[in-house]
Amino acid sequence: MDTEDHKALREAVSALGKRHGRGSDPTQLWSEAGKLGYLGVNLPEEYGGGGGGISELSLVLEELGAAGCPLLMMVVSPAICGTVIARFGTDAQKQTWLPALADGSRLMAFGITEPDAGSNSHRITTTARRDQDTGDWILTGRKVFISGVDIADATLIVGRTEDARTGRLKPCLFIVPRDTPGFGRRLIDMELNAAEKQFELTLDDVRLPADALVGDEDAGLLQLFAGLNPERIMTAAFAIGMGRYALARAVEYARDRQVWKTPIGAHQAIAHPLAQAHIELELARLMMQKAAHLYDAGDDTGAGEAANMAKYAAGEACVKAVDQAVHTLGGNGLTREYGLAQLITAARVARIAPVSREMILNYVSHQTLGLPKSY
Repeated sequence: MDTEDHKALREAVSALGKRHGRGSDPTQLWSEAGKLGYLGVNLPEEYGGGGGGISELSLVLEELGAAGCPLLMMVVSPAICGTVIARFGTDAQKQTWLPALADGSRLMAFGITEPDAGSNSHRITTTARRDQDTGDWILTGRKVFISGVDIADATLIVGRTEDARTGRLKPCLFIVPRDTPGFGRRLIDMELNAAEKQFELTLDDVRLPADALVGDEDAGLLQLFAGLNPERIMTAAFAIGMGRYALARAVEYARDRQVWKTPIGAHQAIAHPLAQAHIELELARLMMQKAAHLYDAGDDTGAGEAANMAKYAAGEACVKAVDQAVHTLGGNGLTREYGLAQLITAARVARIAPVSREMILNYVSHQTLGLPKSY
């Protein structure tokens, strides 16, 4: 349940969201949210953040979503990249990036997905090798479906380096500034009405200084999952906010729309599915809060299970809420005026990204239930 501080933060962010509303300029909203301290609530105070955790940041994104103006880059910039740098970055990397990520003056994208790897991070082929003469890193590879690269100052790229002892490849994270030579991007034409664009990236012998590496070269998956758990929690927040927005529009319509003697919301065929949607969103929110609490308490293993479950539950609840909202409005649900039709596509994002519901079911089958793997 929300603390008093959380309730106050919800009210303040909700008021900001309502001032901007659906269809507002996300750049302006990002800037204002940053100045008010909402983008950096999870980052350390000594670097300009709020000193809170993913609990607070997910709350901010949920409330902006419920007001109709979610900021997708919150999932990426402060949640993934800010968290990884705060936990594993050098002092110089923290000084360079965290204050700017916290106040919104700089953005960072995150590049993990590859055309041929999909959900299998062990198949990532973007490689990083050392130049023995200079100590530089040289990155080669491709990434796909990377959000906001055009507006981000840098992208945190997941590459793989060769373990000198075993010869096996292990994941490592690198900060790649947007205009680095050899770092190319191509816009992907998406059937998705979103402010943030999706890109395919190419890294063609991208040369980076030694200090572009974030964290320990040998930490591998530990550092990677430090960013992926917040990503799942924040995706849940994104979905819950969107579902709440759609549900609120439907409830408002059902209260006012009168065809026979009473508003259509009096009919159980309309009312009950909306009540079910509300229940499922609230249940998903509880799991999201549990996941955020575990993560903020330092329980990475417990948070991994809860974050996956929260993301699954929120994605399902969001899709159902949006579908029911559109049905409630009938033909009006497909008009631009009411703004729900575009959510039909957007809601599916929470089912697909950053990990599909099928892979979450695999995770729960193996990790929670102890069933054998099929792959």
